[in-house]
Amino acid sequence: MNPQVDLFLEQGCMRCSLGGTPQCKVHTWPAELRLLRSIVLSCNLVEDVKWSYPCYTLNNKNVLMLGPFKQFCSISFFKGAAIEDTHNILQRAGENTQAARLLKFTNLEQIEQQKDIIKSYILQAIEIEKMGIKLESKPLQTQVPIELEDIFNEFPDFKAAFYALTPGRQRGYLMHFAQPKQSQTKITRIKNSIDNIMKGKGIHDDYKR
Repeated sequence: MNPQVDLFLEQGCMRCSLGGTPQCKVHTWPAELRLLRSIVLSCNLVEDVKWSYPCYTLNNKNVLMLGPFKQFCSISFFKGAAIEDTHNILQRAGENTQAARLLKFTNLEQIEQQKDIIKSYILQAIEIEKMGIKLESKPLQTQVPIELEDIFNEFPDFKAAFYALTPGRQRGYLMHFAQPKQSQTKITRIKNSIDNIMKGKGIHDDYKR
């Protein structure tokens, strides 16, 4: 048991200003996260903290993570697409998700009832990693939203800073900007990201410890 995960459960993930407060999402699922942790640890994975969340590895390779969200807590399998989902319970985190898959939980009883299934999926994930299975990622087709093009035309320095980012950081922002259906929401997301883009930061850089 990693003391960093103990701290995570006590204080929260510290990824935003709610970290360390009762409003942190970690505190929405205290019993659920502790039970999921115990199930994962029973499978002899190494416990670590990465990207501010509990992460479990085999031979230094990421196998799964625990995550708290507003509507659910989860186990996220890095190569979940390779797991034989006989119970049809694995879900994509988003429409652009490729290899990863989630097991979502909304109460303690659900986890208790599925404990054996959860463990069987974890053991599958371990075997997948032991076998060295690799999942090929298809290139994501990301278009520049018209709202971003308009702001680029208004602020050429911002456009130059955006295209100075690494391709991965550009893609992360484009996916973030394109997600809302409402144009005004897209514009708000773009404007809220300008400072970080001008500093050469990726969308998740401020979350790293």
